[in-house]
Amino acid sequence: MTHRITPSAQVDPSAELGDGTTVWDLAQIREGARLGAGCIVGRGAYVGAGVRVGDNVKLQNHALVYEPAVLEDGVFVGPAVVLTNDREPRSVDPDGRLKRGADWEAVGVHVAEGASLGARSVCVAPVRVGRWAMVAAGAVVTRDVPDFALVAGVPARRIGWVGRAGARLTEGPDGTWVCPRTGERYAEVPADGAPGTTLLIEKR
Repeated sequence: MTHRITPSAQVDPSAELGDGTTVWDLAQIREGARLGAGCIVGRGAYVGAGVRVGDNVKLQNHALVYEPAVLEDGVFVGPAVVLTNDREPRSVDPDGRLKRGADWEAVGVHVAEGASLGARSVCVAPVRVGRWAMVAAGAVVTRDVPDFALVAGVPARRIGWVGRAGARLTEGPDGTWVCPRTGERYAEVPADGAPGTTLLIEKR
């Protein structure tokens, strides 16, 4: 199996694409980017230089993934999502000179396995979106998102939990959290070193 690149897409010769990956019209993949197997890069999407993308990742139309972002396996990036890379963006320096690549330090967004970023959400680097977390459409993520967290708003805050299937979890009578689709169960545990916060773990 090989990858597929539509004629209007721009893929730098130094980029690496895994088997079964498809790059659709007007998408751009910059030099040194590496995409795993089975990925889909939608129309007009942008993947920056050196970005690392795992297997079975979906970048929907016009998603912008700026370097040095890392997307692990199974990540979903919705339409018009933006992953930024500059904490203090300026076109010019204090003297009015145009800033070049060496005049600022790029910082990245890390999206962990299975996480989903809803349409038009923005992740302001540097942040990490945890495993199987879900960012609501239009949210602006300015701090790390825990595993399995459902976050929404500007700035994004946790409003619930989701399971691997993406459905919002419901609280069971024993204090655990249950996926209404699969029946999988999860438990809240205190977060180390962060008083008053909790993490979610899967029950085996």
